[in-house]
Amino acid sequence: MTATSEQEPSALYDVPGPKARKRHRIFGVLATLAIAAILGWILYLLFDTDQFTTAKWRPFAYTGIQELLLRGLGNTLKAFAYASLLSLVLGGVLAVGRLSDHRPVRWVATVIVEFFRAMPVLVMIFFVFVALQVQALPALVTGLTLYNGSVLAEVFRSGVNSVDKGQREAAYALGMRKTQVMVQVLAPQALRAMLPAIISQLVVALKDTSLGYLITYEEFLHAGKLIASNLDYDLPFIPVVMVISPIYIGMCMLLSWFAQWVSRRQRRNPKAKAAAVTRAEPGGLLPGER
Repeated sequence: MTATSEQEPSALYDVPGPKARKRHRIFGVLATLAIAAILGWILYLLFDTDQFTTAKWRPFAYTGIQELLLRGLGNTLKAFAYASLLSLVLGGVLAVGRLSDHRPVRWVATVIVEFFRAMPVLVMIFFVFVALQVQALPALVTGLTLYNGSVLAEVFRSGVNSVDKGQREAAYALGMRKTQVMVQVLAPQALRAMLPAIISQLVVALKDTSLGYLITYEEFLHAGKLIASNLDYDLPFIPVVMVISPIYIGMCMLLSWFAQWVSRRQRRNPKAKAAAVTRAEPGGLLPGER
Protein backbone atom coordinates (compact mmCIF):
# COMPACT_ATOMS: atom_id res chain seq x y z
CA MET A 1 0.00 0.00 0.00
CA THR A 2 1.45 3.36 -1.00
CA ALA A 3 1.65 6.46 1.15
CA THR A 4 -0.90 8.17 -1.09
CA SER A 5 -3.48 5.44 -0.58
CA GLU A 6 -2.96 5.57 3.19
CA GLN A 7 -3.83 9.27 3.20
CA GLU A 8 -7.05 9.00 1.24
CA PRO A 9 -9.99 10.64 3.08
CA SER A 10 -13.17 8.79 3.92
CA ALA A 11 -16.67 9.73 5.00
CA LEU A 12 -15.57 9.76 8.64
CA TYR A 13 -11.99 10.92 8.34
CA ASP A 14 -10.26 13.86 6.65
CA VAL A 15 -6.56 13.82 5.87
CA PRO A 16 -4.84 16.02 8.49
CA GLY A 17 -2.78 18.91 7.28
CA PRO A 18 0.72 19.88 8.53
CA LYS A 19 -0.61 21.84 11.51
CA ALA A 20 -3.02 19.06 12.47
CA ARG A 21 -0.26 16.45 12.27
CA LYS A 22 1.91 18.63 14.49
CA ARG A 23 -0.91 18.91 17.03
CA HIS A 24 -1.42 15.16 16.90
CA ARG A 25 2.25 14.56 17.67
CA ILE A 26 2.13 17.00 20.59
CA PHE A 27 -1.04 15.38 21.95
CA GLY A 28 0.55 11.95 21.52
CA VAL A 29 3.63 12.97 23.51
CA LEU A 30 1.50 14.54 26.25
CA ALA A 31 -0.74 11.46 26.45
CA THR A 32 2.32 9.20 26.67
CA LEU A 33 3.79 11.27 29.47
CA ALA A 34 0.46 11.27 31.33
CA ILE A 35 0.13 7.48 31.04
CA ALA A 36 3.75 7.03 32.17
CA ALA A 37 3.11 9.31 35.15
CA ILE A 38 -0.01 7.32 36.14
CA LEU A 39 1.85 4.02 35.85
CA GLY A 40 4.75 5.43 37.87
CA TRP A 41 2.37 6.61 40.57
CA ILE A 42 0.72 3.17 40.73
CA LEU A 43 4.12 1.46 41.01
CA TYR A 44 5.12 3.88 43.76
CA LEU A 45 1.99 3.02 45.72
CA LEU A 46 2.61 -0.70 45.25
CA PHE A 47 6.19 -0.46 46.49
CA ASP A 48 5.20 1.93 49.29
CA THR A 49 2.65 -0.58 50.62
CA ASP A 50 5.14 -3.49 50.29
CA GLN A 51 3.12 -5.38 47.69
CA PHE A 52 6.19 -7.08 46.19
CA THR A 53 7.56 -8.62 49.36
CA THR A 54 8.28 -12.33 49.45
CA ALA A 55 5.77 -12.95 52.22
CA LYS A 56 2.87 -11.71 50.11
CA TRP A 57 3.80 -13.82 47.07
CA ARG A 58 4.89 -17.02 48.80
CA PRO A 59 1.30 -18.38 49.07
CA PHE A 60 1.02 -18.55 45.28
CA ALA A 61 3.77 -21.15 45.29
CA TYR A 62 1.57 -23.55 47.27
CA THR A 63 0.12 -26.41 45.28
CA GLY A 64 -3.34 -26.01 46.80
CA ILE A 65 -3.63 -22.37 45.71
CA GLN A 66 -2.36 -23.18 42.24
CA GLU A 67 -4.87 -25.99 41.88
CA LEU A 68 -7.67 -23.67 43.08
CA LEU A 69 -6.72 -21.07 40.46
CA LEU A 70 -6.48 -23.68 37.72
CA ARG A 71 -9.86 -25.14 38.69
CA GLY A 72 -11.40 -21.66 38.61
CA LEU A 73 -9.83 -20.96 35.24
CA GLY A 74 -11.20 -24.26 33.93
CA ASN A 75 -14.69 -23.38 35.16
CA THR A 76 -14.43 -19.98 33.48
CA LEU A 77 -13.47 -21.57 30.18
CA LYS A 78 -16.25 -24.14 30.57
CA ALA A 79 -18.88 -21.43 31.07
CA PHE A 80 -17.46 -19.47 28.15
CA ALA A 81 -17.51 -22.53 25.87
CA TYR A 82 -21.14 -23.33 26.68
CA ALA A 83 -22.26 -19.69 26.43
CA SER A 84 -20.44 -19.00 23.16
CA LEU A 85 -21.76 -22.15 21.46
CA LEU A 86 -25.35 -21.61 22.61
CA SER A 87 -25.16 -17.90 21.76
CA LEU A 88 -24.16 -18.72 18.19
CA VAL A 89 -27.04 -21.18 17.88
CA LEU A 90 -29.59 -18.80 19.42
CA GLY A 91 -28.29 -15.92 17.34
CA GLY A 92 -28.67 -17.96 14.16
CA VAL A 93 -32.23 -19.00 15.03
CA LEU A 94 -33.29 -15.44 15.90
CA ALA A 95 -31.61 -14.07 12.78
CA VAL A 96 -33.56 -16.50 10.61
CA GLY A 97 -36.72 -15.34 12.38
CA ARG A 98 -35.85 -11.69 11.76
CA LEU A 99 -35.31 -12.46 8.06
CA SER A 100 -38.47 -14.56 7.68
CA ASP A 101 -41.11 -13.66 5.09
CA HIS A 102 -43.84 -14.38 7.64
CA ARG A 103 -44.73 -11.24 9.58
CA PRO A 104 -45.73 -12.96 12.88
CA VAL A 105 -42.41 -14.81 12.95
CA ARG A 106 -40.53 -11.56 12.34
CA TRP A 107 -42.45 -9.79 15.10
CA VAL A 108 -41.82 -12.54 17.66
CA ALA A 109 -38.10 -12.69 16.80
CA THR A 110 -37.83 -8.89 16.94
CA VAL A 111 -39.48 -8.69 20.37
CA ILE A 112 -37.16 -11.39 21.75
CA VAL A 113 -34.04 -9.76 20.34
CA GLU A 114 -34.89 -6.25 21.50
CA PHE A 115 -35.97 -7.41 24.97
CA PHE A 116 -32.85 -9.41 25.77
CA ARG A 117 -30.54 -6.82 24.22
CA ALA A 118 -31.99 -4.17 26.55
CA MET A 119 -32.01 -6.36 29.66
CA PRO A 120 -28.83 -6.17 31.81
CA VAL A 121 -26.89 -9.43 31.86
CA LEU A 122 -26.61 -9.47 35.65
CA VAL A 123 -30.38 -9.09 36.06
CA MET A 124 -31.01 -12.09 33.81
CA ILE A 125 -28.41 -14.18 35.65
CA PHE A 126 -29.90 -13.34 39.05
CA PHE A 127 -33.45 -13.96 37.81
CA VAL A 128 -32.59 -17.43 36.55
CA PHE A 129 -30.52 -18.23 39.65
CA VAL A 130 -32.90 -16.87 42.32
CA ALA A 131 -36.39 -16.91 40.83
CA LEU A 132 -36.11 -20.12 38.82
CA GLN A 133 -33.89 -21.89 41.38
CA VAL A 134 -31.34 -22.98 38.77
CA GLN A 135 -27.81 -24.04 39.59
CA ALA A 136 -24.99 -21.50 39.26
CA LEU A 137 -23.44 -22.74 36.00
CA PRO A 138 -26.73 -23.08 34.04
CA ALA A 139 -27.87 -19.70 35.40
CA LEU A 140 -24.66 -18.01 34.27
CA VAL A 141 -24.72 -19.70 30.87
CA THR A 142 -28.41 -18.85 30.38
CA GLY A 143 -27.91 -15.17 31.10
CA LEU A 144 -24.87 -14.94 28.83
CA THR A 145 -26.62 -16.88 26.07
CA LEU A 146 -29.76 -14.75 26.06
CA TYR A 147 -27.84 -11.49 25.89
CA ASN A 148 -25.04 -12.44 23.52
CA GLY A 149 -27.38 -14.53 21.35
CA SER A 150 -29.67 -11.53 20.81
CA VAL A 151 -26.71 -9.33 19.91
CA LEU A 152 -25.32 -11.95 17.53
CA ALA A 153 -28.75 -12.22 15.90
CA GLU A 154 -28.43 -8.60 14.81
CA VAL A 155 -24.88 -9.26 13.63
CA PHE A 156 -26.08 -12.18 11.50
CA ARG A 157 -29.05 -10.25 10.12
CA SER A 158 -26.91 -7.25 9.24
CA GLY A 159 -24.32 -9.48 7.62
CA VAL A 160 -26.88 -11.19 5.40
CA ASN A 161 -28.48 -7.88 4.44
CA SER A 162 -25.06 -6.46 3.56
CA VAL A 163 -24.65 -8.91 0.69
CA ASP A 164 -25.36 -7.28 -2.65
CA LYS A 165 -28.97 -7.73 -3.74
CA GLY A 166 -27.80 -8.91 -7.13
CA GLN A 167 -26.51 -12.11 -5.55
CA ARG A 168 -29.95 -12.89 -4.17
CA GLU A 169 -31.73 -12.01 -7.41
CA ALA A 170 -29.31 -14.09 -9.49
CA ALA A 171 -29.85 -17.09 -7.22
CA TYR A 172 -33.63 -16.80 -7.47
CA ALA A 173 -33.31 -16.43 -11.25
CA LEU A 174 -31.54 -19.80 -11.30
CA GLY A 175 -34.58 -21.37 -9.64
CA MET A 176 -33.12 -21.78 -6.15
CA ARG A 177 -35.44 -21.86 -3.15
CA LYS A 178 -35.08 -19.37 -0.30
CA THR A 179 -33.37 -21.91 1.93
CA GLN A 180 -30.86 -22.72 -0.79
CA VAL A 181 -30.25 -19.02 -1.42
CA MET A 182 -29.63 -18.39 2.27
CA VAL A 183 -27.41 -21.42 2.90
CA GLN A 184 -25.48 -21.63 -0.36
CA VAL A 185 -25.25 -18.00 -1.51
CA LEU A 186 -25.89 -15.39 1.18
CA ALA A 187 -24.54 -17.03 4.36
CA PRO A 188 -21.05 -17.88 3.00
CA GLN A 189 -20.57 -14.32 1.71
CA ALA A 190 -22.01 -12.72 4.85
CA LEU A 191 -19.76 -14.83 7.08
CA ARG A 192 -16.68 -13.10 5.77
CA ALA A 193 -18.06 -9.69 6.73
CA MET A 194 -19.45 -10.58 10.15
CA LEU A 195 -16.80 -12.98 11.48
CA PRO A 196 -14.72 -10.24 13.18
CA ALA A 197 -17.86 -8.87 14.88
CA ILE A 198 -18.78 -12.38 16.04
CA ILE A 199 -15.37 -12.90 17.62
CA SER A 200 -15.51 -9.45 19.25
CA GLN A 201 -18.86 -10.35 20.84
CA LEU A 202 -17.35 -13.57 22.13
CA VAL A 203 -14.75 -11.43 23.89
CA VAL A 204 -17.64 -9.74 25.70
CA ALA A 205 -19.02 -13.15 26.69
CA LEU A 206 -15.62 -14.18 28.05
CA LYS A 207 -15.35 -11.06 30.21
CA ASP A 208 -18.92 -11.43 31.47
CA THR A 209 -18.19 -14.90 32.83
CA SER A 210 -16.65 -13.06 35.81
CA LEU A 211 -20.22 -12.21 36.89
CA GLY A 212 -20.53 -15.82 37.98
CA TYR A 213 -18.79 -15.14 41.27
CA LEU A 214 -21.83 -13.07 42.34
CA ILE A 215 -23.93 -16.23 42.29
CA THR A 216 -21.22 -18.34 43.96
CA TYR A 217 -20.13 -20.05 40.75
CA GLU A 218 -16.56 -21.22 41.33
CA GLU A 219 -14.98 -19.49 38.35
CA PHE A 220 -11.62 -17.71 38.16
CA LEU A 221 -12.62 -14.52 39.98
CA HIS A 222 -14.40 -16.51 42.70
CA ALA A 223 -11.21 -18.53 43.24
CA GLY A 224 -9.22 -15.31 43.60
CA LYS A 225 -11.71 -13.92 46.10
CA LEU A 226 -11.53 -17.14 48.11
CA ILE A 227 -7.73 -17.00 48.17
CA ALA A 228 -7.64 -13.32 49.20
CA SER A 229 -10.12 -13.89 52.03
CA ASN A 230 -7.81 -16.50 53.58
CA LEU A 231 -4.55 -14.54 53.43
CA ASP A 232 -3.42 -13.07 56.75
CA TYR A 233 -1.69 -9.86 55.68
CA ASP A 234 -2.86 -6.34 54.82
CA LEU A 235 -4.43 -5.61 51.40
CA PRO A 236 -4.50 -9.28 50.31
CA PHE A 237 -6.62 -8.52 47.25
CA ILE A 238 -3.87 -6.58 45.48
CA PRO A 239 -1.48 -9.54 44.88
CA VAL A 240 -4.46 -11.69 43.87
CA VAL A 241 -5.65 -9.08 41.38
CA MET A 242 -2.09 -8.80 40.03
CA VAL A 243 -2.17 -12.55 39.35
CA ILE A 244 -5.70 -12.82 37.96
CA SER A 245 -5.86 -9.65 35.86
CA PRO A 246 -3.05 -10.50 33.40
CA ILE A 247 -4.66 -13.88 32.71
CA TYR A 248 -8.06 -12.30 32.01
CA ILE A 249 -6.44 -9.61 29.88
CA GLY A 250 -4.36 -12.20 28.05
CA MET A 251 -7.39 -14.32 27.14
CA CYS A 252 -9.34 -11.29 25.93
CA MET A 253 -6.35 -9.98 23.99
CA LEU A 254 -5.92 -13.39 22.36
CA LEU A 255 -9.52 -13.34 21.12
CA SER A 256 -9.19 -9.69 20.08
CA TRP A 257 -5.99 -10.48 18.20
CA PHE A 258 -7.76 -13.33 16.43
CA ALA A 259 -10.58 -10.95 15.45
CA GLN A 260 -8.07 -8.45 14.05
CA TRP A 261 -6.26 -11.22 12.18
CA VAL A 262 -9.53 -12.36 10.63
CA SER A 263 -10.42 -8.76 9.76
CA ARG A 264 -7.08 -8.24 8.00
CA ARG A 265 -7.51 -11.44 6.03
CA GLN A 266 -11.02 -10.44 4.98
CA ARG A 267 -9.77 -7.12 3.62
CA ARG A 268 -7.43 -8.90 1.24
CA ASN A 269 -8.71 -9.69 -2.21
CA PRO A 270 -9.20 -13.44 -2.56
CA LYS A 271 -7.05 -15.10 -5.18
CA ALA A 272 -9.15 -16.81 -7.77
CA LYS A 273 -7.64 -19.83 -9.38
CA ALA A 274 -7.97 -19.87 -13.13
CA ALA A 275 -10.13 -22.65 -14.45
CA ALA A 276 -9.23 -24.52 -17.59
CA VAL A 277 -11.58 -23.76 -20.47
CA THR A 278 -12.23 -26.45 -23.02
CA ARG A 279 -11.56 -25.34 -26.55
CA ALA A 280 -14.69 -25.16 -28.69
CA GLU A 281 -14.95 -27.84 -31.35
CA PRO A 282 -17.06 -27.76 -34.53
CA GLY A 283 -20.50 -29.18 -33.89
CA GLY A 284 -22.55 -31.53 -36.03
CA LEU A 285 -24.80 -30.30 -38.85
CA LEU A 286 -28.44 -29.62 -38.14
CA PRO A 287 -31.05 -31.71 -39.95
CA GLY A 288 -31.54 -30.47 -43.50
CA GLU A 289 -28.07 -28.87 -43.69
CA ARG A 290 -25.19 -30.03 -45.89
